[in-house]
Amino acid sequence: MIIYLTETEPAEQEFYAAALAAHDVRFVATLAEVGDDAEILAPFINSKIDAGFLAAHPRLRGIATRSTATDHLDLTACQAHGVLVAHVPFHAEHAVAEHTFALLLALTRRLREVMRAPKGGRFSYEATRSFELAGKTLGLIGLGQIGQRVARLAQAFEMEVLACDIVQPAHVAAALGFTFVPLPELLARAQIISLHTPLVPATYHLLNRETFAQCRPGVLIINTARGSLIDTLALREALDSGHVGGAGLDVLEDERVLREPASKIIAADIIAHLRSDALASEARDADRIRELEELMLGDALLARTNVVCTPHVAFNSIEAVTRLQQMTVANITAFAEGRAPHLAG
Repeated sequence: MIIYLTETEPAEQEFYAAALAAHDVRFVATLAEVGDDAEILAPFINSKIDAGFLAAHPRLRGIATRSTATDHLDLTACQAHGVLVAHVPFHAEHAVAEHTFALLLALTRRLREVMRAPKGGRFSYEATRSFELAGKTLGLIGLGQIGQRVARLAQAFEMEVLACDIVQPAHVAAALGFTFVPLPELLARAQIISLHTPLVPATYHLLNRETFAQCRPGVLIINTARGSLIDTLALREALDSGHVGGAGLDVLEDERVLREPASKIIAADIIAHLRSDALASEARDADRIRELEELMLGDALLARTNVVCTPHVAFNSIEAVTRLQQMTVANITAFAEGRAPHLAG
């Protein structure tokens, strides 16, 4: 089988080349480099696969995304083209839950401000005073494997936990010591809100002007799930007003700004625009304006002392990545042998 993998680093390439030695394995940086001879594709989260890509790769039989989420894939188009999609249903529950608390503690202990405090100058304990998690109310939106792990860790901090999810198994709530409540009640009561729900049409901009207005003043927001669960403009406005007291973000609507300066990204986009005749239509221009707005809003968030950002690394532990790689190989091998892997959707 001819297998393409995108967005890989040297150590990953070594692992996949050895594990899939029976096949023709090719490593490329972007989807644009994937040949039309591809039979299996193993992309990462930044590779957006749509109907146009599928039409240009008629030999593609299966996509084994190296992630749990599939919102970067057009599953409807994949089905229409007869392309099976596999994902990694679990691998980073511990890593993401622990990173959730890393972001939360960085906010509550005001680490950005403390670390920037003057050395040898006047230091104010009052100006950098934090608060304890014990006794605080944590609201979890999404109670899958990661949300459940966060709830378990919250017990160690002696927090009250509220949860909101479509599925509400009573035995899970009893075992982990939390309470299921409707979303409006969670927003009104939680002092900290942490997102652990998939990005689907119903959860797009789940936190927006309306839902932020229902939150307690000074609420802290943690997002280790997907950037588009939050309306970035609404979050910035809520931070400016003080209604949201701080945010810990491992994801943004435009995550490029987490890895390089916005000015560099915009310059590259302008060059791409000038080189492309396809961007002439009003619809595409509107899309580009929206993307640039998201980019600049994300860049503005990074400068705030009450915002802690990491570049989509919550999953990135040695143990989680090992599980991810092993299950990806299992999915690809299943495709090659005509078996059903961990199908998505």
